[in-house]
Amino acid sequence: MNTWIAIGLTVVGCYAVKLAGLLVPAAALERPFVRRLAALLPVALLAALTAQQTFADGHALVLDARVAGLGAAAVALVLRAPFLLVVAVAVAVTAGVRAVGG
Repeated sequence: MNTWIAIGLTVVGCYAVKLAGLLVPAAALERPFVRRLAALLPVALLAALTAQQTFADGHALVLDARVAGLGAAAVALVLRAPFLLVVAVAVAVTAGVRAVGG
């Protein structure tokens, strides 16, 4: 398949999904189940992405400096640190563990 055909199909697909979202009646979006799902789904997807990026390398399970950084970020979150500080702590711990040889 030509690359431009794939790009065109992707554009059409994205537009169709966006149009489908606009065509959903407002009453359907006000249901309690839909509101709960809309609140919880992004959190679950972000947690899954974080776990996959932290603990996996290809098809292998890895425990390296990224795990230490994630742990440090979790501790900073429990201590109610601001978001930028949480990121800075995670980066510093990950870099420190890598520098030491992890």
